Amino acid sequence: MDPRPAPPRRPRRLRWIVAGTALLLLALLAWIAAGPWLAVRGIERAVAARDTAALARHVDFPKLRVNLKAQLDDRLVRAAGPDVAGNLFGAIALAAAGSATGMAVDTLATPAGIAALLQGHVVWQRAQGRTVDGDAWGDTAPARPLHEARLRYESLSRFSATVQHPDGRSTVFVLQRQGLRWKLVDIRLPDDLSSWLR
Repeated sequence: MDPRPAPPRRPRRLRWIVAGTALLLLALLAWIAAGPWLAVRGIERAVAARDTAALARHVDFPKLRVNLKAQLDDRLVRAAGPDVAGNLFGAIALAAAGSATGMAVDTLATPAGIAALLQGHVVWQRAQGRTVDGDAWGDTAPARPLHEARLRYESLSRFSATVQHPDGRSTVFVLQRQGLRWKLVDIRLPDDLSSWLR
């Protein structure tokens, strides 16, 4: 009989706990790091399938509305110039135009508004004869706003997907980390909005 006592089992169990915890932390970090790419892919799939419920999981519509409205109001004031903004009637006209812009953004930056835009895309593609099989009533190619986007981190909590248009202008889709999820919070539109109509 061996007089030596059996080695304690605790260090071995402790090593397994530490290794398991480390693996869980690595998996969590990998999930967070891959989050923006997964969100962009989810947005692309939802838009292609015209599934507004799935799209709503990847878009923070209240933040998107605020950011788009601020962007369009700023453009409106800059386009009008300082003379119009300093004039009483000009200021009233700018306020009315800003109110109309706000209503348009409030209407469009919602799941229902996006659904209407996607349906409009189908009608527009069909009117131009851009269907998959050439049939006037056939399926149209899905909208792909993030197709070939350049993806990059702007910070640990901000991520951008930049789409280059054929005319050289670009649109930047900004995602923000909210807890463990990433959501679209802003769309930096090109200076000439006709890029969006192509």
